[in-house]
Formats: sequence, C-alpha cells, structure tokens
Amino acid sequence: MSFRCIAAFALVVAAAAATTTTIETQARNKRIVIIAGRPSHPAGMHEFRAGSLLLQKALSGVKGITVDVIPMGWPKKTVDGKEVDDNAALDGADAVFIYADGGRGHPAIQNDRVQVIDALAKKGVGLGFGHYGVEVPVGEPAAAMHRWVGGYYENNYSVNPMWAPKFAKFPSHPVTRGVGPFSNNDEWYFNMRWTADEKLKSRIVPLLVDTPSEDVRDGPYVSPRGPYDHIIAAKGRAETMMWVFERPDGGRSFGFTGGHTHTNWGDANQRRIVLNALLWIAKVDVPRGGVVDTITAADLTVNLDPKSRD
Repeated sequence: MSFRCIAAFALVVAAAAATTTTIETQARNKRIVIIAGRPSHPAGMHEFRAGSLLLQKALSGVKGITVDVIPMGWPKKTVDGKEVDDNAALDGADAVFIYADGGRGHPAIQNDRVQVIDALAKKGVGLGFGHYGVEVPVGEPAAAMHRWVGGYYENNYSVNPMWAPKFAKFPSHPVTRGVGPFSNNDEWYFNMRWTADEKLKSRIVPLLVDTPSEDVRDGPYVSPRGPYDHIIAAKGRAETMMWVFERPDGGRSFGFTGGHTHTNWGDANQRRIVLNALLWIAKVDVPRGGVVDTITAADLTVNLDPKSRD
C-alpha cells in the first residue's frame, strides 16, 4: 500500500473514531426527571410545576444533561380511553426528583409505584424528594423512604412550623459547592424519622442544619398545630432540613424540606444547593463553584398554577 493510501485510510479511521466518540458522548448525557405535583394550597405556595420549570431553566446551561419536567404528578398515558400509569416515561432516567404533595396521596406510593422506584433504585438511579414529598404514611411507604433516602416526615412525630432557620455553615460536600449562608422564612420541616439501621444511618450526611429557638419548638406548627412534648423536650438540639444519602445499591439520594413558598426560589443559595443536589444524584460532576444560573425575578412570576389570588 502506498504512503498516500495509508494516509487516506488513517484519516477515514480517525473521522470514524471521532464520529463514534461524539455519538458515545451524546449517549452519556444524563437525564434528570422532575415529577411536579398537582396544584394545591393558595397561590404562591406548593407551586410545584412553576418551581420545577424554574429548576429546569436553571440547569439549562449545564452541559451533558437533559432535564424533563412531568407536570400533574406521576406520568400518565391513555389506553382504551382510560388514563393509566406510564412507567416507561421514567426509562433512561439517571435521577428522579419528586416535588409534590405527600402523605397518603404521595405520587410514589400509589398503585405499584413503590416497586417501580425500587427497580430504578436497583439500577443506581438517583432519587430526590422535595418539601411535602418527604412525607409518607407509617408502614410500607415509610420503609420504602428509609430504603430510598434514609428518612422521612412522619405525621405527629415530625413538625412543620413556619420559621427562618439560619444556614451559616455547610459540610464539605459536592452539593454544598458555591453555597453561601442564607435564611428564608418558610415551612421548614424538621425532626425527621430516620432509619433505625445504623449502617444506613451512617450513610446520611446533613447539609442544611440549624437549631430552632424555643419559640419555634413551642409552636404553633402548621398542622397539626401542636406543640408536641417530644419536640419541646429536644430544645437546644440542632435539626436537619436537607440531607444526602449514599444508598447501598450504589445510588444517591437527597431530601429537602423547604420549597413551600415559591418566591424563596429567588434566593440563589437555596436554588444552588438543590441544583447541585440534582446533578449529584445523577452522578454528574458538580462545578467547583456550584451551579451558576441566569434566573431573574421575572422568572418567579411565570408558570404559576391558576389559583385564587385571595
């Protein structure tokens, strides 16, 4: 073979390799799915769709990821004129964040969805739960949350006062990169029901921590109004409002108890710690300075659910 032929062949091989590399790089893009709950509460509260779309926009400048927002709860499709679960909509997800109402109506515990999420977790899919989405009933739903995220909000054990914790110090962790001190008045839940399994508990890292004042512990809480004796008895104890969890299956998870009041997403530090967490559970490298976005005050006024403004 002549030198020209060899050179031409090498160029073809190099071009093919470059094309293959590009395809492989594109195939490795991470997919983050945010399940936004149905409308609830008065205007400006539990704006799950608007908040999720805001997080999606904030992550739009991060290369190598795709963020899909599924509004109105668990994905659905129509079969024979009836709406049924569309679990396949979660295929290929690297992370799933549920920002929705919880309790008995929690989207993750209806039908066979616990098994669906368990299957995702076994594949190493990241899991996140925001605000009311950290609350489930005692029993199998609670056991599932212990598997998925290490702790959950338990009715009449955990509490949900409106208060303004001061988040001033953060542990060294990818999720806290670039996060500065902040304090927002919101329905910050605390006194989570943590797993009793010591091996699992050791995998929990508190990120947003503050010590409630006696007035906060004394209530009233949002619902039930309290106060609870066991909350008062714990005066002086620091409480966790956000945590991360490295699961034994190799996946990553986080719980975030804020997010009740939509305007608080206007705080760049609150946004950043949640945006960083979404990247982290998807196993995307968090930038050294955390996620820097282009969100403006105007972005907080769009995509709001049609609710009474009274």
